[in-house]
Amino acid sequence: MEPTVPDDDLIRIAVELACRAPSVHNTQPWRLRYDCGVLDLCADPGRRLAATDPAGRQLVVSCGAALHHLSTALTALGWLTDIRRHPDRANPNYLAQIRFHHGTRGPQPHDFDLLTAIRLRYSDRRPFDPVDPNLPLAASLKDLVRQYGVRLTILPRSARPTLATATELTGAARRFDTAYQSELYWWAGHSLPEDGIPLEALATADNQAQVDIGRRFPTGSDSSSILHPDQATVVVLSTNGDDRGAWLRAGEALSHVLLEATATGHATCPLTHMTEFAQSRSLIGSLLPDSGVPQALIRIGSANEKDSPRQTPRRPIESVLTIAPRRS
Repeated sequence: MEPTVPDDDLIRIAVELACRAPSVHNTQPWRLRYDCGVLDLCADPGRRLAATDPAGRQLVVSCGAALHHLSTALTALGWLTDIRRHPDRANPNYLAQIRFHHGTRGPQPHDFDLLTAIRLRYSDRRPFDPVDPNLPLAASLKDLVRQYGVRLTILPRSARPTLATATELTGAARRFDTAYQSELYWWAGHSLPEDGIPLEALATADNQAQVDIGRRFPTGSDSSSILHPDQATVVVLSTNGDDRGAWLRAGEALSHVLLEATATGHATCPLTHMTEFAQSRSLIGSLLPDSGVPQALIRIGSANEKDSPRQTPRRPIESVLTIAPRRS
């Protein structure tokens, strides 16, 4: 007889994979609790970046990415998920309740492609070559994110100057913000054993100079140089609303796009900081064909045979997952 709920070991495996999701400055701001076949996902407010993310939007987007990583991993492991988002309106940090069931058929080959992509994906902050025409992006990306109530817009090359201006506006607003700069240099540019962004995962000064769309991090020491301007395709994820529900679903959509792109051999870099400021957000919104609220951008391109930057570290499973004792 098939088990009716996943056992504790399978939950540990799935949560470890979920924790490979991208998060702002690799803070991994989530907590999970498993009890009697129910898994709860909560934001960890103690890991919110007060200066970088004052409203907690990027924190919730990060948790949404972990939620999608989790459901993707569980599907490949033979379990489907029923997700109830924001189950307790009185507790804004309680983001999702996950229950489990078996489908009428087992995992499909593409489910394993996405599972592999969870392990392979990393944020590449170097300039990209163009999307490889021999490795096309999934034509269904727009349809895939629609299930989350999110719209995906692939921006034309002509949008590049506007995006560069939005980047400059964001950077200028942060340049003399000492609280923001303190957070940035605490979390990025040196090796922490469990979180943060090591130097080896950050672009060198030469590579940073070639990327006109992105967050300005401390100078890194990634292992290879690209001697041309960034030629990435840029996509925007937008929502109708701008509340915690919209942020969570935007994070799920972000994860889905990143994994699909990784599964087809592309390099990716998610960007959530450019939609923090009203002026830069408005500029990005002007590029959209509708009145949606921009939540995240993603650079997608080809890294060819260049050495990959170091993957960022992850917190031990015991620090993010609690498993309640089984009741007798």
